[in-house]
Amino acid sequence: MGLSKRSKRLGSTSAATKSPSKMPKAKTISKYLLAIFMVGAGTMHFLNTDFYLQIMPPYLPLHKESVYLSGVCEIGLGLLLLVPRFSRMAAWGIIALLLAVFPANIHLYQHQEILPLPSIFHLLRLPLQGVFILWAYWHTGRDEGNEKANGGIRS
Repeated sequence: MGLSKRSKRLGSTSAATKSPSKMPKAKTISKYLLAIFMVGAGTMHFLNTDFYLQIMPPYLPLHKESVYLSGVCEIGLGLLLLVPRFSRMAAWGIIALLLAVFPANIHLYQHQEILPLPSIFHLLRLPLQGVFILWAYWHTGRDEGNEKANGGIRS
């Protein structure tokens, strides 16, 4: 009798699902790091409001309110990312937020005197936003390992 027939008859699962995978652990660590990053970035909107006001494009209204709102959203989404029931929604929210604040990154690139650093730094910040979007996107899918650990609740 072949191994696969025997496994089916005994009701066992594949070795990949039986042995603990390193991917769920890496994904969990990644999720915590992303949450810390988001909460930290959101907190900076309140600690260094003047900087964020400077990078606001002039064509956008309500600068101070927008800086505070984006800070609250970053903190809230970062915290929600750690709540299994809301983490997928929070990851999508982080993606939306990163897209929404991208005009400020472009404005900073166009006005590098706001943050006097080498031009390459400002240039590399733009595609880095895409890296953060991909990072958040990784957390929009189901995490089967955490789902089982949380009694079937999707993370």
